Amino acid sequence: MGIRSLMGIRGARDKPRNSYAGSALFFLFGRSTSGKPVNERTAMQTTAVYSCVRILAEAVASLPLHIYQYTDKGKERVADHPLYPILHDEPNEEMTSFVFRETLMSHLLIWGNAYAQIIRDGAGRVLGLYPLLPNKMKVDRADNGEIIFIYSRDSEENLNFSTYGQIYLWRQDALHIPGLGFDGLVGYSPIAMAKNAVGMTQACEEYGASFFANGANPGGVLEHPGVLKDPGKVRESWNAVYRGTNNAHKIAVLEEGMKYQQIGIPPEEAQFLETRKFQINEIARLYRIPPHMVGDLEKSSFSNIEQQSLEFVKYTLNPWVIRWEQSLQKALLLPEEKKEYFIKLNVDGLLRGDYQSRMTGYATARQNGWMSANDIRELEDLNPIPEEEGGNLYLINGNMTKLKDAGLFARNDTEKEEEPT
Repeated sequence: MGIRSLMGIRGARDKPRNSYAGSALFFLFGRSTSGKPVNERTAMQTTAVYSCVRILAEAVASLPLHIYQYTDKGKERVADHPLYPILHDEPNEEMTSFVFRETLMSHLLIWGNAYAQIIRDGAGRVLGLYPLLPNKMKVDRADNGEIIFIYSRDSEENLNFSTYGQIYLWRQDALHIPGLGFDGLVGYSPIAMAKNAVGMTQACEEYGASFFANGANPGGVLEHPGVLKDPGKVRESWNAVYRGTNNAHKIAVLEEGMKYQQIGIPPEEAQFLETRKFQINEIARLYRIPPHMVGDLEKSSFSNIEQQSLEFVKYTLNPWVIRWEQSLQKALLLPEEKKEYFIKLNVDGLLRGDYQSRMTGYATARQNGWMSANDIRELEDLNPIPEEEGGNLYLINGNMTKLKDAGLFARNDTEKEEEPT
């Protein structure tokens, strides 16, 4: 359907509708109460935000991504599905699967939404996926109730578009992964929602940088007993000689009874370091990242750091994984395929403990019959043992039996003894 017909669908404005534009982020982004402007790019200049976004984006991008098929025995991986190489290897000619997922995940963590253009063939099968910038996307609803995506193209970020300006995409032409939102249609930016915390982090970093740029000395005033004809010249000459890290610890020479009086608060008195540490934890709390993963090891030890890592997978990473899986299945699988196939990001490797714990768990599973040798070897990324050598056998201890059969052998022996010879 052409642009004209789409605009005709959207012509009526007298009905309630859901709409969300990338430009609407500006009512959330902007100047924080600390006075620092906060947007998606200035936020990424803070080490805490960059670290949290990088941790989650790389974690999701590095997970094995496969397509599975439901079978009578459970599930099996389907490597020959047309969608498999697109998701697992190359979503498009310019990106690997890792880079594509890392890019979309960073969009999701900064803007609260991730979008990609879906290229399909005549039968509706997916041929490629291309990222779209969230701040240029508007999600709207046509009068017939169908969701449409309106992308404002003003640069060469996507060569599949031949024109500039507003480009309309139907729901089947766009992959949308929304974050936490209020209406279920779009997500809201974590950075925008926590702009005061991010702004304070920026203010702390700028204060520290300016403090050292000033020679690690707080501000002060020069007092003169008389009347200065040109105070600006005195101030400039003082700054030229004593201001900056290169001029730190120089001996000041004061003339004509002039005195220097400090008026700034030294960082240690303002608890500067404690404030910076708190703000790092504040950003980590925003993204639910364990402090030890952003470099704060104060409350971490050998006894709890592994548990914190497992909690990161279960409570932080897993919700994002589910968002990805369900969004990919909804947008990429054909309607008739959804009953037979599903897409899964495998986090099992991240949930494994240390070597000794894994071996103990495997031994328990092997001895109690719910895992075979090949099941264990698959989890450890080892080649299977041939079936004729017993690789797929399920074993149990011979001294274990059902409660109702307890004493069965003893009764049989007694019955044999009582039988007449």
